[in-house]
Amino acid sequence: ASSYADFTNFLFTSGYKLGKIETGFDLLPTFDKYDLIILSTPKNANLRPAEIENLVNFVKNGGNLLLFSSSGSDNKNKTNLNELANRFGFQFVPDEVNDSMNYVFLQKRPILTKFKPHFISEQVKKVVFSSCCSIKVLEKIKEEKNIKAEVLIKLGLNGWHAVFKGESSIEEDCPKIPLLVSLEYYKGKIVAFGNTSVFSSLGQEYGFSAFDNDILIGNIFRWLTSDIEVKGKVINVRLNIDLYYWLQEILKKEKWENFSDLINVSLKYFKDKYNDIIEDIKKIKFERIDKRKALEKTKQKISEDSEEKILEKLPNFERKKEDLEKIMDALEEITGEKYEISIDFEEDEEEDEDFEELNGVTYTNEDIEEFEKGFPKKAIWKGKITHTFRQWLKKKYAS
Repeated sequence: ASSYADFTNFLFTSGYKLGKIETGFDLLPTFDKYDLIILSTPKNANLRPAEIENLVNFVKNGGNLLLFSSSGSDNKNKTNLNELANRFGFQFVPDEVNDSMNYVFLQKRPILTKFKPHFISEQVKKVVFSSCCSIKVLEKIKEEKNIKAEVLIKLGLNGWHAVFKGESSIEEDCPKIPLLVSLEYYKGKIVAFGNTSVFSSLGQEYGFSAFDNDILIGNIFRWLTSDIEVKGKVINVRLNIDLYYWLQEILKKEKWENFSDLINVSLKYFKDKYNDIIEDIKKIKFERIDKRKALEKTKQKISEDSEEKILEKLPNFERKKEDLEKIMDALEEITGEKYEISIDFEEDEEEDEDFEELNGVTYTNEDIEEFEKGFPKKAIWKGKITHTFRQWLKKKYAS
């Protein structure tokens, strides 16, 4: 269906060849050529006894099976998928799991972050299962030497479920109940879980592209098929989205077989020229750092120059005896106390006639006043003679 476009596109770009079985599983030769059977829960239809027997034998003789149900399992979907599941040692529970604390918008979309170490859970940190039923592993598995079952994902500590019984349901707590199991059954392998929406393209918050759902599905397929056609170690890589779309375009345009071939060729080139490529990257990185430092230094210089120009435009404020007397009169009215001026203004004015020296340049206060009346700048700034004042003094005393 179009609602599973992202998932089917993933299968094609990963190098899988797909076939659709429409005639059922009555005749073994119709599906014996496949490495993996994907079987979702039938709705309003039952698997026939001969089909169940053939599927069991398919796995027993080295075939692989991905089996998944959905909310309410057989009870809600009106089917008998559990008759097949029972043969492998587990059941789909007729329930819908929820989480009261960790979920996406709705409690029936629990976020799962605890995984048992396994090939299937490699690089998986967070997934979401929506409208999911749980799984019950049967006791008989423990007695079977040819069956090895592992629960890889469980519901969280705040989990609860609605258990369906006929048309009604009962709500009860169910922390840590199994949600996904893997089985090694004689020569074959099985993965089972109760969630169809994990393959969907419709819900970005809970479907194939949500969190690490795509990585989980990719791991499941690789574990089940063991990548029979590819020799070497298989890993999952989360690609930058722009690179992913570029790869898709190149695959289509240049007719590459799959992503793996293109990535392997790229890595081979990177391996052969590793030192040169790393040196080029370092060079570019250092050039960017130098440019950034130069830019920051230029910005700082511009900022300081601008600040000085602005401050030089400030008027030359002088203390006036009249202003100080007005302030003191106001204070006396408020406090009721008497204030006296302790500054000798006349003495200061006499001292103005004395010569002063700063930065090797001799000048008088009269020089300062004369300069600042004719120029919109200050003569002294931050304890130093300004360049403009120095030039003015040179011209004045040139003779």
